[in-house]
Amino acid sequence: MNPGKKAGRNWPGYAGLAVGFMLIGYLLSTMDLAGAFQRINAIGFASILILLPYLGLHLLETFAWRKLFPPSVGRVDLLKLFKIQVVAETVSMTLPAGVAVGEPLRPWLCRRFMGVPLPDGFASITVRKLMLGAAQGLYTIIGAIAGFSILQAASNKVLGFGGLGIAMLAIGAVITFAFLSMLLMMFNGNAVGALHRLLVKVPFRKVREWLVEREEGFAETDRKLLGVKADGLAGLVPVMLMYIGAWLMLSVESYLILNLLGIKLAFGQVLAFDTAMLMLRAIFFFIPSGLGVQELGYLAFFGALGVSAADLAAFLLLRRAKEILWYAIGYIVMFLEGIRLDDARTAEGEVG
Repeated sequence: MNPGKKAGRNWPGYAGLAVGFMLIGYLLSTMDLAGAFQRINAIGFASILILLPYLGLHLLETFAWRKLFPPSVGRVDLLKLFKIQVVAETVSMTLPAGVAVGEPLRPWLCRRFMGVPLPDGFASITVRKLMLGAAQGLYTIIGAIAGFSILQAASNKVLGFGGLGIAMLAIGAVITFAFLSMLLMMFNGNAVGALHRLLVKVPFRKVREWLVEREEGFAETDRKLLGVKADGLAGLVPVMLMYIGAWLMLSVESYLILNLLGIKLAFGQVLAFDTAMLMLRAIFFFIPSGLGVQELGYLAFFGALGVSAADLAAFLLLRRAKEILWYAIGYIVMFLEGIRLDDARTAEGEVG
């Protein structure tokens, strides 16, 4: 691929990364860092516990994803799938527009490490992505209900107008409906084929030729999607619960950090502002890990709750330190397994 074209295509991600670093630089200049390090130092070795909720998130996502492979694949190795989950999530969360690389990397790695055919891998990640989106919507509804009063009370301080609790309920409902609708469409046996028929109408000859050559691959993916729901849609309910549980791990992490710092908030309050932060992070998806944006959001919420500047800084530093450690693990696994970022394009180029 032409490096110039690649850089041009990814410029929004790099611009987002630059904005994130500027926001972080600004926030660090306003924070009570000396007080924050005192708070963190007081925790001691108990700070290792902060790594556990994110481990729980990865495990729940791995168990859920394992259940989304067509039966023809056979038994999927859990440890290998866990490594793929960690690597793909690391790439998605750390690179500019990383999701565009991390998600295509999943089926390729499934084929490389477990011998899963690409159509089966693409079918599993298609359903995974839709179920993860629907679970995020349900998680948002749960958070909005659990902390409705705090969201409504903090709305004016955070946004400058009222109704944040109502807005979060509405957003959660819309997201849930949209992703569940797409999920049902994918299971009608012809959704991917219909998409292929639509795409071949594009006015670009080379694109049409590429799509025509891979028509059977699209049809095969449709067949594999039907295989995913071989046990009926009811079989996907436990998977949805696991994905909701994975989202909840983020709130458990925040609650744990706050308690280690001696900040006593109800779990419902933590759940409420964490779901709001998740939406904020999704809106600014082009900024890796919501760098800077997430911090601004927490600053607004903690300010509304009367949390001190030193406690806020300590909370944010601990969360980012946890992410850095987990992302380091992801890149170490990539190095040891010889995984390259360009491997994602291998999967994209071999569909069909």
